Amino acid sequence: MTFSAFFPGQGSQFPGMGQTVYQESTAARRVFECASDVAGQSVSDLCFSGTKEELSRTINSQIAIFTCSLAVFSALQERGVTFDACAGFSLGEYTALAASGILSTEDALRLVTKRGELMQAAADETDGCMAAVLGLADSVVEQICAETDGIVLPVNYNCDGQLVIAGTTDAVSRAVESCKQAGARRAVPLAVSGAFHTPLMAEAAAQLRTFAESLTIHVPTIPVYSNTDAQILSIENLPAHLEQHMISPVRWKELVQNMMSDGHTAALEIGPGKTLTGFARRISKQLTCTPVESNNSVLAVCQSAE
Repeated sequence: MTFSAFFPGQGSQFPGMGQTVYQESTAARRVFECASDVAGQSVSDLCFSGTKEELSRTINSQIAIFTCSLAVFSALQERGVTFDACAGFSLGEYTALAASGILSTEDALRLVTKRGELMQAAADETDGCMAAVLGLADSVVEQICAETDGIVLPVNYNCDGQLVIAGTTDAVSRAVESCKQAGARRAVPLAVSGAFHTPLMAEAAAQLRTFAESLTIHVPTIPVYSNTDAQILSIENLPAHLEQHMISPVRWKELVQNMMSDGHTAALEIGPGKTLTGFARRISKQLTCTPVESNNSVLAVCQSAE
């Protein structure tokens, strides 16, 4: 059986992630070893022994999540599981760039390391945050953001009834209160350190584009569906795309719907957490999505695919 691959983004990290796959898969270990060489630190120690606080820092969480996700993907491939498309949520799109062959593992790791550094610096320099608004129509949240003083924007279109907003802390707080008054079921602060996918990341995005211009771009072996427009990614000007990706909304719901329209209805969420599996259930009952983050879940997928 062939699957599409969903790769999670920042916020999915947890202490101990990827350890059983590392222990049981040669291909997974190679990914972790490569990551440690590129990052100049033991990424396996960070993933397996890092505290929740350490892993929550952007500069650590991005390399850790990317490495864990690509390691699990490599373990699945090592056991003969095949894929016909992939997509990743925010940071996860970088995992998709490596999984599809657009970037080599080494170049993708260099890029993710640089992205984490730049976004951590941007977060440290700005007073930004993110919050998930639950139970309101997207159009209502969009209108509230547009009418709120300051910088606050819709940034993650996750699924029906769940839209993440981001911006300066005071503006987000005002928008959250307005959303509650408009009938939002909940408004939950996210465990991230900045206002990602907003203009507050513009300087970091421009620097990332410059860095990406030194990378070698390859023709993908499988299509990658992109966050920015929910369409299949073109590699024609990848550095410019990566700049736009950092300051543009993640259109996950639309992306998944487009993948389904193209016949991709069986997905694996590859890497830490089960967030994308939860989104999938709310996007369509015709989509099956199975989380895979441990050696046992890798084996379970292989058995079911036989």
